[in-house]
Amino acid sequence: MTAPIETTGAQAEAQPEAVLAGAGKGQIEGRSLGQIAWSRFKRDRVAVAGGVIVILLILIAVLARPIQAIFDLDPNALHQDLIDPNTSLPKGAWGGMSWDHPLGVEPKFGRDIATRILEGSWVSLVVAFGATILSNTIGAVLGVVAGYYGGRVDTIISRLMDTFLAFPLLLFAIAISATLQGGAFGLEGLPLHISVLIFIIGFFNWPYLGRIVRGQTLALREREFVDASRGMGAKGPYILFRELLPNLVGPIIVYSTLLIPTNILFEASLSFLGVGIQPPQASWGGMINQAVDYYQVDPQFMIVPGLAIFVTVLAFNLLGDGLRDALDPRSR
Repeated sequence: MTAPIETTGAQAEAQPEAVLAGAGKGQIEGRSLGQIAWSRFKRDRVAVAGGVIVILLILIAVLARPIQAIFDLDPNALHQDLIDPNTSLPKGAWGGMSWDHPLGVEPKFGRDIATRILEGSWVSLVVAFGATILSNTIGAVLGVVAGYYGGRVDTIISRLMDTFLAFPLLLFAIAISATLQGGAFGLEGLPLHISVLIFIIGFFNWPYLGRIVRGQTLALREREFVDASRGMGAKGPYILFRELLPNLVGPIIVYSTLLIPTNILFEASLSFLGVGIQPPQASWGGMINQAVDYYQVDPQFMIVPGLAIFVTVLAFNLLGDGLRDALDPRSR
């Protein structure tokens, strides 16, 4: 029986530095993919700033109606005493800015711009988020089905994507919105306008995410965990929704943060053209439409809603770029 080999002081000193440094310390804990992505995201100060602004905008939109009720703000209240009857322009400099109306008032009607910006925020975000959820749901399901099954199923869904992408979406949206202005499906007024915008924007934008998900699925379906699920007897629906889709959450989240500002711009464009949200309901695109006749003599009326759209779109884009870099393991 051989005696145990004792380690001399010289041999201990010759051990690697990494071993000596780890001696006596706790066990090294691994980090999940979410923790790694969060640590990468926190290092991007621009993306963090965009995320903070996005959170503030969402809070403002959610609390818009309670804030109006608490401070007795009415976005449709008229202040004719603040309007010059000879020119229909606000009295005072910078569009009638004052302590009571920090962003000024509208020409002709005298409605408070700050209150209408607050009111329009929830309209834009509801339409943008609703359309994004609708398009992502359709695009993710059809994209993963096309990528996994391939063959004839892939051909049919891919041609369907090409057909939707060939639609002149803006002209189609104008036609549908103008047709359904009076009432449809038991809805009328603001609920009808919001529902129509969500349907039009969301239903015709799903092929963009569908193509992304399809391409990712083509690569994932050959991975070992999919083969293992097949070997254990898993059926197609289980593999699609329990194995493939969870691994596609990253690209879907990134695309969503980049699609939301696009939908905000699309809603503002339709409202600007007069086929989106109808006055007197406040919307950022509608406010810019009303400011067209006054921007040369009262630029304040156009600058404020334009800046609201610009800041919102920029914040979502910065957040989306940061999430893309944080969730992509190949980025530096």
